[in-house]
Amino acid sequence: MTRPLLHDLWHSEPFRRACGELAARDDSLVASQIAISEIAAPTGGESRRAAWIAARFHALGLCGVRTDAVGNVIARRPGQEDRAPVVLCAHLDTVFPSELQPRVTRGGSRLAGPGIGDNGRGLAVMLALAETIGCRSLCTRSPVDFVATTGEEGHGDLRGAKALFAGDASSARAVIALDGAGDERIVHRALGSRRFRITFRGCGGHSWSAFGIANPVHAAALAAARLARLTLPTTPRTTLSVARIGGGLSVNSIAQEAWLEVDLRSVSPAALDRYAQQIRHIAGIAAHEENARRAHGTAPLDLTVSVIGDRPSGETPSTDPLVALAIEATQLIGRTPELATASTDANVPISLGIPAIAIGGGGRGGDAHTAGEWFDNTDG
Repeated sequence: MTRPLLHDLWHSEPFRRACGELAARDDSLVASQIAISEIAAPTGGESRRAAWIAARFHALGLCGVRTDAVGNVIARRPGQEDRAPVVLCAHLDTVFPSELQPRVTRGGSRLAGPGIGDNGRGLAVMLALAETIGCRSLCTRSPVDFVATTGEEGHGDLRGAKALFAGDASSARAVIALDGAGDERIVHRALGSRRFRITFRGCGGHSWSAFGIANPVHAAALAAARLARLTLPTTPRTTLSVARIGGGLSVNSIAQEAWLEVDLRSVSPAALDRYAQQIRHIAGIAAHEENARRAHGTAPLDLTVSVIGDRPSGETPSTDPLVALAIEATQLIGRTPELATASTDANVPISLGIPAIAIGGGGRGGDAHTAGEWFDNTDG
């Protein structure tokens, strides 16, 4: 039987001492988690939280602390060797709007508040690791870059990760994204997505006197109905949702504009390409059908299909050393590893062929993306 990959490290004195120091600082870690979560950081408005993280990076003595053009906060612990870095990242933004002032409440080991897990926990754990790695207890061969990224959620479209891996981190040795709570889940398959806004425009008019002109709302409804009837593969799993629809001025008007937004997801780049073409095709059919019904001599609808989100897909194979190490580490802390698919900052390096995973920051959590989000620090 071969010796487990982590055997020597797990039982080494420097590693055990570092684990002890982390455990001793657990109250401080949770305090950081609360402080982070109480700084509003909507997607596109992460600057206050980013400044707080940058100040902590400076206080921890990390090297080269800087903020890039898209707002990512980047710092480094030098390694024993001059070679490509390992990137440890956690996203700054939350799904909550700027007008919500997040507050965290505590009840025993449980904390509650918007963003307390996603991603207050990930950011706090990144800071704790930055404090431990590179100090007297634990030195690494490779440099470790610590990055707080922007635009991970929703319409952020992984903006920070895309900029990071198109630039300074393009040669990264490996990537670990800390996202939310938990110990078991190891995300090594990147769930890709394409998001579209389909817009129909016409001249509009009175619902009685202008009746017969092409109606953008009718076209949007036709498109939504056809999209809902698409047959999607279960392998590779692919989903398509008409997520939002709108348009019109009043109940007694024919709209000048109507629109719908579509969320397409798959683990397969080929499936994303195929159904992206289907979405465009169906939008064209809907416009054609409504235009064919319009009164003679009236103007046809204009159609615009815009990509409003594009998250790449891919996979770090389960046989990759990074995934194998994550599995073993999870087992060593007494948990059962779960290999998973999700959309995280790790999507970007995975799509570029850089070994990458996303994992939780310990503890337990739930009700993410709601004002009642909670985190339980038992065994955190």
